[in-house]
Amino acid sequence: MHERSVNKILALVPNWLGDVAMCTPALRALRRRFPDADLAVAGRPSACALLEGLPWFSAIIPFEARLGFVDTIKVSYRLRIHADDVAVVFPHSFRAALLAGLAGATRRVGYDRDGRGLLLTDRVPPHQEDGRIQPVYMAHEYLELVRRLGCEDDGLGLELRADADEVERVLGHFAGTGPKVGLAPGAAFGPSKRWPAERYAQVADALTARLGAQCVLLTGPGEDAIRDAVEANATSGLTRCDEGRPSIENFKAVVSQLDLLIGNDSGPRHVAVAFHVPTVCIMGPTSPRYSEGPYERGHVLRVDVDCGPCQKSVCETDHRCMTRITVEEVARAAEAVLEEGRGGAP
Repeated sequence: MHERSVNKILALVPNWLGDVAMCTPALRALRRRFPDADLAVAGRPSACALLEGLPWFSAIIPFEARLGFVDTIKVSYRLRIHADDVAVVFPHSFRAALLAGLAGATRRVGYDRDGRGLLLTDRVPPHQEDGRIQPVYMAHEYLELVRRLGCEDDGLGLELRADADEVERVLGHFAGTGPKVGLAPGAAFGPSKRWPAERYAQVADALTARLGAQCVLLTGPGEDAIRDAVEANATSGLTRCDEGRPSIENFKAVVSQLDLLIGNDSGPRHVAVAFHVPTVCIMGPTSPRYSEGPYERGHVLRVDVDCGPCQKSVCETDHRCMTRITVEEVARAAEAVLEEGRGGAP
């Protein structure tokens, strides 16, 4: 395919926030390869909100996460105007490939898996070892997909933008000179990824006492119980910047201003990487091969257990992969990362 023949590109983006953040190098590569094309992205409202502010897109089109057959048809008609030449299908789902086909894209690029090969024109084989699909860092997986279109990695890593007015509002919640530390105790994948909420509270207390840190609690819709558990167990004051109305716009603005983010192996970790914020990641049941890439600064805390990585959303035993990581280990890792950020100054 010659570059001048590509006028309209539709990118169906991943569902989960961390995957969307890890998709940004591939989206940037698409824009670099086709600088004059109409490049539209479409996906869940939260995914689209995360991508707002990036300069590469002619349109950002949100649609609901769970579509019935009739709604799938309706969405495909909305997408049709953007999909004449190419559709890049980043999600692995059958439905995403079906949407690309119904939208009328001449060329449909996606991974050949989950029984959807017939819906794709460019079937990219998934990464395999000994004949079995194996995990690979998702940013590299997405870049490999767009390489089929001649796109190249620029090596700059993950990228997101925060709204300047929202950043200004967020800064009004901070006071003092101590480090700004974000706590992200949730995980949409399921409870197996979540380090106990009371331990996040204890880490906040430790960092407040030792460093004068201002700890910011980051929870999203549906995480009220986790938020309440952290707040109930913390003796030091926790900062909330969302005024009880969490949004992706606010979340990005907060993360962009942090000195450190402490969280599970979930979306906020990769959003922090996109804003060049160091992290302490508390990793449990998932394989590090999906999420550990060359762009992250900080520490990953993980213990090897005989039952992991199990990739299960709910632990079927005693959650030992997470509970064996102690409060003191997390607090010390946070102190070490913050010291590294100050250039080793005492």
